[in-house]
Amino acid sequence: QVQLVESGGGLVQAGGSLRLSCAASGSIFSIDTMAWYRQAPGKQRELVAAITSGGITIYADSVKGRFTLSRDNAKNTVYLQMNSLKPEDTAVYYCNVQVVTQFYWGQGTQVTVSS
Repeated sequence: QVQLVESGGGLVQAGGSLRLSCAASGSIFSIDTMAWYRQAPGKQRELVAAITSGGITIYADSVKGRFTLSRDNAKNTVYLQMNSLKPEDTAVYYCNVQVVTQFYWGQGTQVTVSS
């Protein structure tokens, strides 16, 4: 079993920054893709960014140039640096990791951007 612990959410004014972290622990031999999703009220969960074990990253168009995803394989941790935040970035952010063929979700962390 794999456990994910997320941290770093909070309330910030538009234009501000936050850094989310997600640490994985448990029965891990190696982690493949690590990703962040978000879900705003009344909307479907959407992919924000993902990073492969080799460091290849993809981003949603809405966050390109503002968000940066990175990972520390030694710590089984993924980071999402969010800059130039906008009110439309307000959502619950969820960490997702792939271990072989299994996918695991974090409990979610609230990000609120005030205008």
